[in-house]
Amino acid sequence: MERLGPVRREVIPDLFAALVHAIVGQQVSMTVQRTLWQRLCDRLREVSSSSVLAVAPEELRSLGLSGRKVEYVREAAQAVADGRLDVEALREMDDAAVCAALVGLRGVGVWTAEMLLLFSLQRQDVFSFDDLAIRRGLRMLYRHKDIDRERFERYRRRFSPYGSVASLYLWAVAGGALPELRDPSEPLRTSERKTARRSGDDAAKKARSA
Repeated sequence: MERLGPVRREVIPDLFAALVHAIVGQQVSMTVQRTLWQRLCDRLREVSSSSVLAVAPEELRSLGLSGRKVEYVREAAQAVADGRLDVEALREMDDAAVCAALVGLRGVGVWTAEMLLLFSLQRQDVFSFDDLAIRRGLRMLYRHKDIDRERFERYRRRFSPYGSVASLYLWAVAGGALPELRDPSEPLRTSERKTARRSGDDAAKKARSA
């Protein structure tokens, strides 16, 4: 935190728009997510259940969304339009209840619900095991080759009740914000192996001369 200073990420206050944003971001990089989201916003003007349902599925696919994501987005819009999902009621629920309400939608899993908790409802203790970048950041920062559920839960308890802050910084670490840190689960590149060997040789020489 001292090295990186404040870390800021965009927040989407509108809950339905945030839900669509999270669905769009499933299994793609942040760069791709930004591109797809901008195309969607440009086409719809306002991301709402009515604007989504007013556009043909084929047109949504032409924006770059996969067929499955188009289905998920439209089904979420239909659930809001039918009253099966009251997105505004989510604001009054605790984190577990929000997740339970959202995972009832097809294509919305725990990770998607947790991203909504963090980037729309701005809950302070969101720390997602299903987020690969968070686990990568933990490996890099604490020098683990693997982060299993048990180890992850130990870190969750350590960071609570500010897991959301930890998430922001671990995402930054995973993205290379501290260039001297590497992921121990990844094999060394050739240049890194040579550097490691040279360091070992230098240490051995010093030991012999001593």
